[in-house]
Amino acid sequence: MASQAPSGTADRGLSDPSRISDSVDHLFRHRAGEMVAVLGSIFGFRHLDLVEDMVQEALLRTLRLWPYQGLPKNPSAWIVQVAKNRALEVLRQRGRRYEEGPRIEALLDRLADSEKRTEAAFKRELRDDQLRMIFACCHPSLKRNAQVALTLKTVGGFSVAEIGRAFLNRPATIAQRLVRAKAHLRQEKVELTMPQPDDLGVRLEAVHETFYLMFNEGWDAAEGEDLVRQDLVDEAIRLTGLLADHPLSGTPATHALAALVRFQAARLATRVNAQGDLMLLPDQDRSRWDRRRVAEALGHLLRAARGDRLTTYHYQAEIAACDATAPSYEDTDWQHILHCYDGLLRLRPSPVVALNRLVALAESAGPGTALAQAAAVVQDPTLEGYFPAWAIHGDLLDRCGRPRDAARAFERALALTASQPIRRNLERRLAALR
Repeated sequence: MASQAPSGTADRGLSDPSRISDSVDHLFRHRAGEMVAVLGSIFGFRHLDLVEDMVQEALLRTLRLWPYQGLPKNPSAWIVQVAKNRALEVLRQRGRRYEEGPRIEALLDRLADSEKRTEAAFKRELRDDQLRMIFACCHPSLKRNAQVALTLKTVGGFSVAEIGRAFLNRPATIAQRLVRAKAHLRQEKVELTMPQPDDLGVRLEAVHETFYLMFNEGWDAAEGEDLVRQDLVDEAIRLTGLLADHPLSGTPATHALAALVRFQAARLATRVNAQGDLMLLPDQDRSRWDRRRVAEALGHLLRAARGDRLTTYHYQAEIAACDATAPSYEDTDWQHILHCYDGLLRLRPSPVVALNRLVALAESAGPGTALAQAAAVVQDPTLEGYFPAWAIHGDLLDRCGRPRDAARAFERALALTASQPIRRNLERRLAALR
């Protein structure tokens, strides 16, 4: 049968059930988007929904087979092969003898059975297909928010809820956006190809935004016991590095974004303690920050300064540089950070930027000054379901001697997050107030 699993790839005999469960969970959470990118480059946008369904079906099949067959030597390639075979079978059942058959067959030759392939070869193929899919999803015929949402869903493996969190939209809004984007690409018969050099700039801003939101989700995972999704952080660093190193895409804005994610990533080891609890910036052990990563970020920041146009990434990288290079929290140049937030608000007004500016204002001018401006910020409808808005407001209220109001704000923040490290931090703040 066409959907038969690749043979000869597994270590025979029963495997440790916990190891099987951990492996499947990792693939579901971290690799599904990468697998869709591999198969999407072959079947095209026309069959993107089918590809996504078949990857999910193949992942579910692992739960039935691997406990008896053992883990394959190359789990990702095994799943890609199963999904590819199943997609071909479904298309044949539908009676599709597509006109692009020869092209697809030629591309399928690249996906030999997994026992004939090495992990290194699979990773090279994966990397190329991911970049191709990213630039293809950022097609200029789509609106910017549709470009980014489609890329996060298809290549990043983001759920609709995670994309909604990134855009501060309801999941239903994102789902409709994705449906319309895919329908448009099918109707326009858009091919999954890299743009020509002259067309690269049109898509580059959407690619930047995709990597930025990918890093943000990795930095603050929406739910679960882990505060950080290291796979997304690593992928954002890798992809911004590839863009920065290329002569056509290595623009000042690209270098600013590359600097930003590296400055932030340098602090990852100290964001939680040994018990997995959230550690806020004032409490982090700066001696454990990754100085090699800070040095890389400073190099990118220097190259970002060569242009004559400031972007939001320039301002954010400058803010991150102030945090990463200050000898202590108290010695941070909060006045300069406040200046950068003011520049961000002029360049692209945003309730989230206005919210984060309150933190810098509280440190530079005092919590009372920040609290006086906080009400107008947190009442923005866009922030109604955004837990940091209520956490920041609660902190300002607490520092200004209003514990009851602070408790109500923290309770609201607690109701809006499923991240366990963040929930424990908010619960401790509430317990202290009570």
